[in-house]
This record gives sequence, structure tokens and C-alpha cells, in this order.
Amino acid sequence: MTKIVLLEKIHRTAVEHLNAAGFTDVVQLPTALKPEELKSALADADAVGIRSATHLSAESLAQLPRLKAIGCFCIGTNQVDLTAAAAHGIPVFNAPFSNTRSVAELVIAQAILLLRRIPEKNARTHRGLWDKSAQGAYEVRNKVLGIIGYGNIGAQVGILAESVGMRVAYFDVESKLPLGNARPAATMEDLLRQADVVTLHVPGGKTTENLMTAERIAAMKPTAVLINASRGGVVDIDALNTALREKRVAGAALDVFPAEPKNEKEEFVSPLRGLDNVILTPHIGGSTEEAQENIGREVADKLVRFLSAGTTRWAVNFPEIRHVAKEAKSRVLHVHRNEPGVIARMNADFAAAGLNIVAQHLQTRGPIGYVMTDVDDVIPQSLLKTLCNEPAAIRCELI
Repeated sequence: MTKIVLLEKIHRTAVEHLNAAGFTDVVQLPTALKPEELKSALADADAVGIRSATHLSAESLAQLPRLKAIGCFCIGTNQVDLTAAAAHGIPVFNAPFSNTRSVAELVIAQAILLLRRIPEKNARTHRGLWDKSAQGAYEVRNKVLGIIGYGNIGAQVGILAESVGMRVAYFDVESKLPLGNARPAATMEDLLRQADVVTLHVPGGKTTENLMTAERIAAMKPTAVLINASRGGVVDIDALNTALREKRVAGAALDVFPAEPKNEKEEFVSPLRGLDNVILTPHIGGSTEEAQENIGREVADKLVRFLSAGTTRWAVNFPEIRHVAKEAKSRVLHVHRNEPGVIARMNADFAAAGLNIVAQHLQTRGPIGYVMTDVDDVIPQSLLKTLCNEPAAIRCELI
């Protein structure tokens, strides 16, 4: 029986979807696991579902030979060594669209609150101070929202911003078609100089590490605010802390951080704590009932399609084969090194066993090849052993 382990309080819709598809051996664990705990917890798992706090490194994956698929029940996948996973024949799936609206709404709410200086007024009122001053408080209408990273979420933020009267500019390293009245900026520095609100929506990784340096923060208007709901490593926190305390930027809202607690009992530590003009939220951009329900269903569906039919459409690290329902008697999934002669040898083995191939789907991605072969007969164990022992084989499964 296929075993699936879900970590980090993944929404119940995932379990419901898996159960409805016939995958009933689903184990749920409420928290993230440390690297030393993963081996025992996932030793007999065929698939694992994680969120952002569980890290699957190359070392961890090497200790899990049975693992066939990874589902990231979130947008990001930088918590998984994608190259190592592909090298082990493991596709990784995520949910790039399901929490888009929730994150976008949070960003717009934070922009309004910061420009109106609500966090400061709230903190002062809690301390018994009655500050009715309008100084430094602005409407968002006609203000410029500068979006760095104009992907799914960035574009949605722009649409919502226009609905409340903001003017939208964006910068992306790739050419992107603007939605609504949004306009591209020639450079990131050009965007920073004109924006009243700067919001970050870029992927994690080395190319975006400390993207917002001290120099780029200094390029912002002193009346501008910075919002980061993308990845914690994107902002130089010490540089932002200095700029805020020296009043070189008017405020900030952060939902993600370079180091985040693994659970609710661990203390959150940041130099930004205690600043009245800063909104700090515990990585809740996608933490709405609607988003988590959608994410649970979306990623679970991708796992179901792979485990039941070999489909890898939307895998982030793997050759993509569209969904084709298994109608033949047998389907062989073969992951191999992308080198000449593999398919020819495989098909010769089928022919030698007297089996006729009724459908075959092949895709490659870099060093990895993936072929799905349908045969309208039972596959002898001897043939399966031969296919799995192919010199270039990485993983071989029979459905």
C-alpha cells in the first residue's frame, strides 16, 4: 500500500482528496521535522507533503530510497534540494497559484495601514497616548506602488492596487506583459526612486539573496514604505533596521524572515521587534482558510496524478508529462540519465519479451529523462528487473 506522510498541519482537504482517490494510508504530523528526524519518519513513505519549515537536503534525500514524490504545500520550493531530488528520480510539486489572492490582499492592507501610520497610532494608543496628528499620514489614492517581481502574486497585487486608486509600476528581470494600467520601470533603482510603496515578490535563492541592500533601501523616498511577503533572505534586515531607526524610510511590513521559528514554542527573534512603524507577521501571507483549502486540494491532486498514473505536469524539477489516464493493463515509469540509446534498449527488451507497446511518452530535462510506457499485457517480473537494471536507470516503477 502506498504511504503518504504529511507534515506541518497541512489542510484537511489534502487528506480528503488523497483518501477519495484511494490513498488511505496517510500519516499526519503537526510540525516540521529536523534533518535527523526525517530518516525514521519517512523511511517507509512513498510520498511526503511539507510546507516551508521542513528542509529536504541532498543528504536527507539520499537516506530515503523509497521516496517517490514530494509535495510542497506552498508556493516556494527552496526548502527542497531540487537538483538532488531529480537525480534520485523524485518529482517535486507545489502550489504556485492557490494562495495568490490571500497574499495580495495582505500586501494591499499593509500598504494602506503603513501609509496612514496606523501601526504607530495603534501602538501609541495602547500606551495611553492620544495622537490625532495627520502629519505623515497619506491616502493610497494616486500613490505609486512599485512591484519588484511581476509574477502571479505581483500582478495580482497590481490589479488590487489599481482598484483603490494607486498607480502601479513594476520591475522584473524577465519581460512581462503589464496588466491594467501598470507600467514597467527600466531599472530597479528607477522603480525605487519613484515608489511610495515598494513590495517584493521574487523567488528565493542566491540571485535574490539580500536583493534589498543598504544602497537600494537608501534609494527609496524617506516617505516610502517597504513590504516583503516573498522570501526572508531578500531583504538585508540589518540595513532595513538602521534605515528605519534613522527615519530614512517611513515604515515596513514583513511576513517572512531570514530565520523563522520551527514551531509556536520557539521565540521569534528580530532587530525589528518593538518598532512602532513596522508590521511583523508570522509568515501568514497564505494563511487563510480559502488559500490553505485550495493549496491542499491542488498539491494533493498533483500527487494523486503522479502516484496513480505517472503524470509529472507542473513538476518544478522534473521532465513534464501531461496527464494520460492509465487505460492499458500495465504502465512502466522509467527515470534515467539523459543519454543516447536508453529508449532503444528499453523497447528492444519489451520486444524480446513478446510485449507490444501501445503508448509511450518521453520527456527530458537537462540530465534527466523520463519515459512512461503502456503495455496491454502483464509485465513479467524478469522484464521489470531488466528495465530497472538498465545501466542508465535511476528509478523504475510499475503501475
